[in-house]
Amino acid sequence: MAPDIPVPLQSLLSRRSIPALQLGEPGPTQAEIERAVDAALSAPDHGALRPLRLVLVRGAARQQLSDLFVRRMQQRDAGIPPGKIDKARRMPLAAPLVIAVGARILPQHKVPELEQLLAAGAGVMNLLNAFHAQGYGAIWLTGGNAYDAQVLQALNFAADERGLGFVYVGSIGSPMSAPPRRLERDGAVRDWGS
Repeated sequence: MAPDIPVPLQSLLSRRSIPALQLGEPGPTQAEIERAVDAALSAPDHGALRPLRLVLVRGAARQQLSDLFVRRMQQRDAGIPPGKIDKARRMPLAAPLVIAVGARILPQHKVPELEQLLAAGAGVMNLLNAFHAQGYGAIWLTGGNAYDAQVLQALNFAADERGLGFVYVGSIGSPMSAPPRRLERDGAVRDWGS
């Protein structure tokens, strides 16, 4: 990175999603998890509704999550390819920390539901950035299990909480050789007005 870029910005510019199967031990300590959670809860939150919900899955509970993923995938689709089942089985076991993320959405609130979801998403981005700043790899994944009512119920999400996916966190197994690919600004950024 260029020496004129402040260190916090260097961290943001170097963050990338690391595939869950490339994450391993050691995982973050309790203090590092708490710092990341504090960062997540510091995200913009219109109305101070605190919609973000986090369920930490670690240790032996990862095997239970793996079993739950496989069971629900097979129940939803009896013809699911074995490779997909195997990947779903291995992912919670590879990463030492899995965080089920959700949002408590208040319908008919003066803060629109979309803004409540955006606040939760901003919290998850802060969570990812905080783990990266502490030297861990992470990825936020969605898919059928993220939105499955039985999976969410098993993870003790309340009826008014929506699943938003799973964040997998751990040490990066092999060093990344290339810097993260960044999208071109063209098409994403434009000036308006005179």
